[in-house]
Amino acid sequence: MPLPADACAEGEAAAASRKTEPDFHLTDSASVHPADIAAHLENLSLEGQVSALSRMSTEDAAEVLVELDESVAVDVLESLDRDMAAQIIAEMSPDDAVDVLDELEDEHRDALLDKLDREDSEELRTLLNFDPDTAGGVMNTEIILLETHFTVDEAIAHIRSEMADKESPYYAYVVDSQHILMGVLSLRDLMLAKPGTVVGEAVAGQNVISVTHDTEQREVASLLSHYNFLAMPVVDTEGHLMGLVTYDDIMDIMHDEASADMLGMVGADPEESVDTPWVESVRKRLPWLFVNMLNSTLSAFVVYMFEGSIAQMATLAVLMPMVANQAGNTGQQALAVMIRQLATDRFDQKKAWMAVLREGKIGMVTGLVMALTAFAGAGFFTGHMGMGAVMGGALLCDMLLGAVAGGSIPLVFRALGRDPAQASSIFLTTITDGAGFFIFLGMASLFLL
Repeated sequence: MPLPADACAEGEAAAASRKTEPDFHLTDSASVHPADIAAHLENLSLEGQVSALSRMSTEDAAEVLVELDESVAVDVLESLDRDMAAQIIAEMSPDDAVDVLDELEDEHRDALLDKLDREDSEELRTLLNFDPDTAGGVMNTEIILLETHFTVDEAIAHIRSEMADKESPYYAYVVDSQHILMGVLSLRDLMLAKPGTVVGEAVAGQNVISVTHDTEQREVASLLSHYNFLAMPVVDTEGHLMGLVTYDDIMDIMHDEASADMLGMVGADPEESVDTPWVESVRKRLPWLFVNMLNSTLSAFVVYMFEGSIAQMATLAVLMPMVANQAGNTGQQALAVMIRQLATDRFDQKKAWMAVLREGKIGMVTGLVMALTAFAGAGFFTGHMGMGAVMGGALLCDMLLGAVAGGSIPLVFRALGRDPAQASSIFLTTITDGAGFFIFLGMASLFLL
């Protein structure tokens, strides 16, 4: 996209541009992709970002705003003149506009919506009412519709006339007079069809794959991946076409979900980022840290139970963390695989628990290998083959337990209606540490003392 020559603020913006990569100037007349401009602007101060966007055309500013990090885009939009901010919102596709508007304060959002024309304002208000974690919350309503009586030639002419105001169409959607989705035609289908073919006949008997507006984002992502679609139509309960979810939106969703799962596993808030105020981060993290401390108390209590055994054989204190650590890693591997599977695939109950059984088999075999290694290593290190046998046995039991626990915890959380990833790592560590210490110290007390 060619950037207007006056697109960048003077002073700070120009100075910052010399420090960032890729090394280009926003004042260049050459074509620069909006994503590159956005990456450049994110290195400027808020004043520099606002000044730069203010000097762009409304269309260019809208394309760049979409590419900015969401928190940055919100700050910029709140700082812009409201008339200009409303013009930028009007240029954005509805789904992108809703993503930004949803993060604004209610008063500011309403003020911007009031400045739009009635049709755009009502459309965005409707989309804002959908749950942002559903298909309705991310769908784009700017779609190309074909009526069933159109011929192929009329359909192509219609698409050509509509393309200027729509995102690049992957598919054209055939609807009847009641706006009910009858079928989907790709651009390739239209180009290869014989002239004069009626699109209603071309889609007759077609098994249309679609989702309802209340379908969860993860389910939409799973279906798009399963069918290798570039877009998924969204319908209401009666089959009326409402919009579509495009592949680029789903990519963003999958990225956000993966980040949320990673943060959730360790008890951090899924919405937290480096831009989150540190006081807010403290408030969100402390509850899970207290939970972790409580869980750690259980492990400490187990060690306290065997205080006498440790006093008689100090080597136990040296080796027991290895047992717990190895089992913890085994459990984390199973946990990561299970959470990834739940995030990307539709998982029925039978398949889910078969996956747990699979993790148990893996834990058994890897535990056996590591147990034999520990038997030889600990026996050689301590000069006591009995110690090696105890450590190997404890390692096998705890690694098997860790694998099964790592596979099961996300399923239990999901059955309870909780996020499968939320703080799962904390609870897994409690199980592997507590059980590992108990098994190892218990076996040592029974067989060695």
